[in-house]
Amino acid sequence: MNFQRGKQSNEPEINLIPMIDVLLVILIFLVVTTTYSKFAELEISLPETNAEKVDKNAEKPNSIDITVNALGEYTINLAPVKSASIESLRDALLTAAKGHEDPFIIINADAKATHQSVITVMEAARLAGYNKITFTTETSNTQ
Repeated sequence: MNFQRGKQSNEPEINLIPMIDVLLVILIFLVVTTTYSKFAELEISLPETNAEKVDKNAEKPNSIDITVNALGEYTINLAPVKSASIESLRDALLTAAKGHEDPFIIINADAKATHQSVITVMEAARLAGYNKITFTTETSNTQ
């Protein structure tokens, strides 16, 4: 016996429009509240140190070595730079590149060199249009 013959089955109905509205509000909230970090214009690859020895005398083609000592004095490819301004460093970098496109900038900074002196080199490289920068490190001999 089927007693529910005349009864129609009421299927639950999901109304999609309010659900889409709620999802859009959540999406707008996330977009507005998310902070986007501004990436620097320079690509910096920090070197990893390991226990194996690296040949320091190996010639690296298309590279410019910049040394920063603890007093904030600069040398580019072992030639001292007279002025420590960003513009003079940029001009010295352009001269040291000798027409090479996008050379590697290798910064050898003293452990006691100021942070600003290293940033000055990076800014000069950016102004010169060079975006490949790396730093040299020493491996510790503790084993």
